[in-house]
Amino acid sequence: MEFLTVRRIAATETEAMDESMILVARREGYRILTLNRPQRLNAFTIPMHRELAAAIADAEADQACRALLITGTGRAFSTGQDLNERITESGDVVVPGEALQQYYNPLVLKLRALPFPVVAAVNGVAAGASCNIALACDIVLAARSASFLQPFARLGLVPDAGGTWLLPRLIGQARARGLAMLAEPLSAEKAEEWGLIWKVSDDNKLMNEAEKLCAHFATAPTYGLGLVKRAFDAAEDNDLATQLDLERTLQRQAGSHPDYAEGVKAFLGKRKPAFTGKR
Repeated sequence: MEFLTVRRIAATETEAMDESMILVARREGYRILTLNRPQRLNAFTIPMHRELAAAIADAEADQACRALLITGTGRAFSTGQDLNERITESGDVVVPGEALQQYYNPLVLKLRALPFPVVAAVNGVAAGASCNIALACDIVLAARSASFLQPFARLGLVPDAGGTWLLPRLIGQARARGLAMLAEPLSAEKAEEWGLIWKVSDDNKLMNEAEKLCAHFATAPTYGLGLVKRAFDAAEDNDLATQLDLERTLQRQAGSHPDYAEGVKAFLGKRKPAFTGKR
């Protein structure tokens, strides 16, 4: 959700209708998706959601795509929901819920379920739903000047887009409740210290480090990494015995994939493995 303004602005005032709100860059083995509404700090609208969903679906359908990098244009990753969409022409405020059901919730679930790693490069403020979208990615890198904000309490709302599920699991109940109830920004360095994100980078090195990470994933055993995602997500709700059974099942699947045999042979042959990444 966006926390900076609630003034209703027509799309024609802020952006050309034919300008893509999601920029797609194809690299060897991975793709970069860039949120592209910098004049609105990359705040989400329904058309932007649709573009992002289409871009993710296209990447998933491409067998050559073995990782995804999500970042933002300009000085923000994203400030969440554009509140201009929450004001009707008559001036009424739209009750939240439908957009979560139709767009935010499916987006978060898709990021967790993608069969390859998803990296978030948080280049500036990540607020509201967009903060939680970033945290739903597998690995989060942040620029040193970036910050994370759960501003929902400022509007009398509840953290959404998975915030109440992700935050306590990442940083514990005490810190999660503090962020949610006080709605104070958290610096990138403090987020790293707390274990909310993977790593902080100098601003001018963020994208280089993020792309280097994706280039690594582009040559990694993609099928196995997809199973790692499944295992960690399931562990949040499983007891130990159930999780051990799941590990056995997933290990059988991973061990039946050609990349496992290649990894063993490469190790014994003291050479670099050539993983196919076939999903």
